[in-house]
Amino acid sequence: MIATVFPGKLNGAQVAPASKSSMQRACAAALLHVGETTILNPGHSNDDLAALEVIQKLGATVEMHNAINEQGATIVESLTILSKGVQPIGPEMNCGESGLGIRMFTPIAALSNQSITIQGKGSLVKRPMHFFDEIFPALGVKIASQNGFLPIQIQGPLQAPNSITVDGSLSSQFLTGLLMAYAASGAQNAEINVIDLKSKPYIDLTLAVLHSFGWKVQHDNYTHFRFLPHAPLKDKIQYTVEGDWSGAAFLLVAGAIAGPIKVKGLQMNSTQADKAVMQALQNANVSIALEEDGIQIGSTDDAALRAFEFDATDCPDLFPPLVALASVCIGVSEIKGVSRLAHKESDRGKTLQVEFEKMGVQIDLEGDIMKIHGGDEIKSATVFSQHDHRIAMACGVAALKANGPVVITEAAAINKSYTDFFEHLRQLGAKVDIA
Repeated sequence: MIATVFPGKLNGAQVAPASKSSMQRACAAALLHVGETTILNPGHSNDDLAALEVIQKLGATVEMHNAINEQGATIVESLTILSKGVQPIGPEMNCGESGLGIRMFTPIAALSNQSITIQGKGSLVKRPMHFFDEIFPALGVKIASQNGFLPIQIQGPLQAPNSITVDGSLSSQFLTGLLMAYAASGAQNAEINVIDLKSKPYIDLTLAVLHSFGWKVQHDNYTHFRFLPHAPLKDKIQYTVEGDWSGAAFLLVAGAIAGPIKVKGLQMNSTQADKAVMQALQNANVSIALEEDGIQIGSTDDAALRAFEFDATDCPDLFPPLVALASVCIGVSEIKGVSRLAHKESDRGKTLQVEFEKMGVQIDLEGDIMKIHGGDEIKSATVFSQHDHRIAMACGVAALKANGPVVITEAAAINKSYTDFFEHLRQLGAKVDIA
């Protein structure tokens, strides 16, 4: 797919997409919950669909309930998931291109005593999974990988020792999988000790989902996690997927530079890491008003936007939208946390540098700091998504302030997380051609 985004102003209101972080965790919890789970406001990104496929491969049944939205389109309003626990129906599962999916569902699949081959697609086959080679033997799980890469073959059942220590520096997603698996295994009084945990807010989200289902996990400053006795889980549980701050960050930045618009459906008390975008927007002197029905953002005068500093170490997915924001801010913006970008769908630090240079935006990578030189004219150009959903969306947002159209090749990458992104820009008044 090729998307051409033309410069222009936005107005109106848009509802944020469903959080794939929340949705995927809810799918995992629904699989582990022996009973019936209703998921409201389910997402439909490729990662969400991959999670649904995985839980069905691991024994759950999924029923979709449709409705008609305001635009007259058929949407999935809710899901009913029935599960008897992890009972694989075959020898293989495929997590698509979802980094969270592969890291979360692998320990969950290991609760079974069946041999399972775990596959992935696209960039996922190049992302390191050495963590499992290192930790699974201590959990009684047999594992054979391709030198730390997919495919992985495992055979449980996972046995939770009284105490285990894991490295949290590469990704919090590995810990999410262990927390889910430990909770469901009934590993009372077991302890997971964590060294150098990154992206703590994502662990807050994992714990919030576990607690909403009825499991009890305590932690001491994210270094020691303990699993406590709990009342039997309810036979029927309902969970509502909240709005996605990761996807909404692109809408908020679009409103900041080309609005004003209103973004609806976000929880200000969310534990999602990317809610921190609000602080970055404030640092850039963006006009923001919190209203009862949403966030009003941007003004008719963007001349006051200024260069900003922001630490994205715990929320690295904010780099792409914040680069688009920094591109129109006067001065040199600095974003910390570049070291967290190497193992995403692309090496995002370098990808952002290469693709934004095509639009005339200079980006310097200095160790863990990214410097974006903003305020100059953004140029009409043809850019390449590098098959990375967030790069495609960042270029689409920056195009709103360019001196001509920006052509984004391989723009279908957005389907990984925010399938409706370009359509939502259109509904806000942008001119977007799709070919």
